Amino acid sequence: MAADPIARFHRWFADARRARFKLPEAMALATADAKGRPSVRMVLLKHADRDGFVFYTNAQSRKGRELDANPHAGLVFHWDRLGRQVRVDGRVQPVAVAEADAYWATRPRASQLAALASEQSAPIATRAELMARWRDLVRKYRGADVPRPRRWTGYRVVPTSIEFWTHRDHRLHDRELFTRTPRGWKQTRLQP
Repeated sequence: MAADPIARFHRWFADARRARFKLPEAMALATADAKGRPSVRMVLLKHADRDGFVFYTNAQSRKGRELDANPHAGLVFHWDRLGRQVRVDGRVQPVAVAEADAYWATRPRASQLAALASEQSAPIATRAELMARWRDLVRKYRGADVPRPRRWTGYRVVPTSIEFWTHRDHRLHDRELFTRTPRGWKQTRLQP
């Protein structure tokens, strides 16, 4: 069987941190609705281990609704100065309530209030309306913990494949694909 792609991801992620990327945890998240129409946006990785890659969002947002209808996603990390990218494809599952609560408790208070104020992806007339809602919540929860809204949770992308791409001259890039099998990871080299 192949080397461990999760361990390699952690080595590459550590290299990106050492290279002082502004947001080494930034990743493109691709989802699709029930009809297969794709959409992609940037989100932040909050945790990665053998169980998968975790990010947090509003479950009622467009991405949340798409993941509910079609629980599969793709991720891409791109660290251009290192000439590296990592692609992850897999099925998606919500994190446990206790895990979402634990992460919520680590968020900056202003971010907690923002998540409570925003009905992510829903129309709003003006930015002033959003800011007024946020200021009202600042006053309401002064001196008190900000509760995690039920709509705000985490998702885990459980990888079925992980591809490591390394820039090489003449567009002869290195591509190594790891595919999960019942017996572990299978490694395949792909042509650029």
